[in-house]
Amino acid sequence: MVPLKRRKVNCSVTSDSSGDRTSKFPGVVIYLLERKMGASRRAFLTRLGRGKGFNIEYSLSCSITHIVSENNSGEEVRTWLDLQTGGQGREGGEGRTARPGSVHLLDIVWYTESMHAGIPVIILDRHRLQEREKPGLELAVVSVPSYACQRHTPLLHHNITLTDALSILAENAELGENEGRGVAFRRAAALLKSLPQEVRGAEQLRGLPCLGEHSLRVIKEVLEDGVSHEVETTTHSEQFKAMKALTGIFGVGAKTADRWFKEGIHTPSDLQRSGHTLNRAQRAGLQYYDELNLPVTKSEAVAIGQIVERAVHAVLPGAEITLIGGFRRGKQTGHDVDFLITHPDEGREEGLMPKVVSWLEAQGFLLYQKTTGNSYLESKEGPARPASNMDRFERCFSIFRLSTDNEGREIQTGNGPQTYSPTLTNTDPHTHSESPHPLPQTLVVVGDHAQKVSWVLGHSQCSGPRSWRAVRVDLVVSPYSQFPFALLGWTGSKLFERELRRWAVHEKAMTLSSHALYDRKRVHTLSQTHTRFQYSSGSFLTNNRYVEWVRGLGFV
Repeated sequence: MVPLKRRKVNCSVTSDSSGDRTSKFPGVVIYLLERKMGASRRAFLTRLGRGKGFNIEYSLSCSITHIVSENNSGEEVRTWLDLQTGGQGREGGEGRTARPGSVHLLDIVWYTESMHAGIPVIILDRHRLQEREKPGLELAVVSVPSYACQRHTPLLHHNITLTDALSILAENAELGENEGRGVAFRRAAALLKSLPQEVRGAEQLRGLPCLGEHSLRVIKEVLEDGVSHEVETTTHSEQFKAMKALTGIFGVGAKTADRWFKEGIHTPSDLQRSGHTLNRAQRAGLQYYDELNLPVTKSEAVAIGQIVERAVHAVLPGAEITLIGGFRRGKQTGHDVDFLITHPDEGREEGLMPKVVSWLEAQGFLLYQKTTGNSYLESKEGPARPASNMDRFERCFSIFRLSTDNEGREIQTGNGPQTYSPTLTNTDPHTHSESPHPLPQTLVVVGDHAQKVSWVLGHSQCSGPRSWRAVRVDLVVSPYSQFPFALLGWTGSKLFERELRRWAVHEKAMTLSSHALYDRKRVHTLSQTHTRFQYSSGSFLTNNRYVEWVRGLGFV
């Protein structure tokens, strides 16, 4: 069990004691246990109870009759109470130290039901804190591989509170361009996601890999107090909020956002008013800021996929299109949509992207696009050069115009309409107040459509209902011989790919990229032949067999 903090007991009447307030129920004196509840929630519940005439003590004293806690077992609260009282007991009488058995140890359910009823409800068995089995050291003896790519990591897992805290610290480190620190937090979070049960005590993590001192300190604090002070400080930091808002603009990275923050620009509206010269991607990102920061649903991704498939087949019949990224991993929402395109006849995919982009632009589907060619030259690449995190495939980064119905609420797909609820507003996301200033407007022409768009604190807002929304879409074209590597690389996650490449180098003496797998043990021939693992088209003809290909090489 995590060591519990000791709080000095004050057996005298404190400044917030019952003598200073009128209580409707003098025989009931309540103490709300902050452990795992958090200070802000405890303060809110205290105000709520006092407003209804309940006597809520903020300091532990001998007059307490009811101790209410959240997410604690009876044993945990009794241990905590023993520490606070110094192990003293009493046989009765005011002014002596309370024994753990002399007060009611209740779950938060009793308190909320009492608030609803307006009186202290009768204490039932379901209100009393239940005994919980000791977790023991079960997880300490579980064999957990050191590399995230070797572990099963489900989307739904048992330790969401812990992983959310670590993910916030990882994001903050990444926004500060401290990549090593960010990776450390990501690895710790990935380890927790893979565990077969909930972590209830830090001793369960003893001997497990990927848990550094900093991560363990955060985990212990969350387990003990319900929150981490460092995480709370980070989320309320002006710099963190500003960096998240600015990097949420399409085309803006951490370096640019940090420079703007130092110039006093904290929000998209600040950027718009600053008069900074923006590149084409940043102008589009600012224009469609609201929509590009809305989650993209699986049904929307499917609808876009049908359009992309029509475009690709119109210019290259027989080509194969695969939905990749988070949606391929089973997620139901994402921040963008990625597609991998190839053709069974090697070479026919060359020059495909400009034709697809031209078709989409002619049909009015693209609000913005930037296309890059394939810069991967196999004859000049070898294992001596480290694999880049970014591949060199032909690709198109775009902002897609996804049509909805006339009311802007349904996406038309081949399987019928899917629900879509746009949330464009004209309020400041930080103050939730309407802008008191006139809103400048600009004319946006998309295909045959022209609409006036209002700038609201850096966000786009149509002057009336419209029949489309903006979505980020990335298109990638791969030669068929490189398709399984590209499919693996673009399926993600980012940490999984990083760990897979690290494992290949250190454990298999191989170099893996989104283009090829190199055997470094045959380095003397690689300069000429590169000894790439090649497979006949039949071995990876079906897109969903890439996992079998990876297993065949011993990666998982």
